[in-house]
Amino acid sequence: MHSGAKRFLLAAILVAAVVSHFSAAFNRYYLGIAIDVGINIILAVSLNLINGHTGQFSLGHAGFMAVGGYTAASFTLALSQSLLPAAMPFVFLAALVLGGLLAAVAGLAVGIPTLRLRGDYLAIVTLGFGEIIRVILQNMECVGAASGLKGIPGLTNCFWAFALAAVTVYVITAIVNSTYGRGFIAVHDDEVAASAMGVNPVRYKVTAFVVGAFCAGIAGGLYAHHKQFLSPTGFDFMKSIDIVVMVILGGMGRTAGVIVAAALLTLLPEFLRGFAEYRMIIYALLIIGLMITRPQGLFDFGKRKN
Repeated sequence: MHSGAKRFLLAAILVAAVVSHFSAAFNRYYLGIAIDVGINIILAVSLNLINGHTGQFSLGHAGFMAVGGYTAASFTLALSQSLLPAAMPFVFLAALVLGGLLAAVAGLAVGIPTLRLRGDYLAIVTLGFGEIIRVILQNMECVGAASGLKGIPGLTNCFWAFALAAVTVYVITAIVNSTYGRGFIAVHDDEVAASAMGVNPVRYKVTAFVVGAFCAGIAGGLYAHHKQFLSPTGFDFMKSIDIVVMVILGGMGRTAGVIVAAALLTLLPEFLRGFAEYRMIIYALLIIGLMITRPQGLFDFGKRKN
């Protein structure tokens, strides 16, 4: 990656650390919204690797998020009573990585048998996967079943949310801009031509799913330790739709636009809180208008891969 991108990553982490250090001076409500923005940036950018850069259409991202969230929360709950408070940041980081790894395994499990499909068929399969995960969690007594998982330590702050969001943006951008990452673009543009040139579309699709699922799992862990409560209903079909809307609104394959869209669609319900029941109608109308007038996305910041 260009040295400018590395400087941007370090600057973003430094800013996140400074804001987190002085967080006591800020309104907790606004801090909570800011953390939501960071988490949604991770979700949207990671889904953009699958839907935008690789040209697939996944509707199961909330399932990967649920796997990571429940795994990370269960891990910290199991250790929080037996460790000193000073050790909890290390436990939290380990929990996030563990949640990401298990979500990546789930991405591999759904990717290998299904990614020979494309288009609507792939969307239906990934939608089914997300619903299967939700139903399984809803019937697992060890994680609270339908009543949800309670008492999760509140370890997520602005530093964790935005530092990991910056790392996610940096890593996915580095992958796409690498020599290997050109394969994602080739698969997106024309799978048949990519195969003729020696590119294995299934391998690139599976790689995109695994990397995207890993990032979604980390976002799920951050979400769990931010809300301090998890319910299977929080990872339903509509959650996946929310993330897809961010990618479409930002511009498929345009990382900068997806970041802006993730922030905008996180803040929009707060400005329209009195009309919350119409939120999905607004989203639907937004997508219809966007597809008619701006098929390349509302935030078109130059080349597709940037």
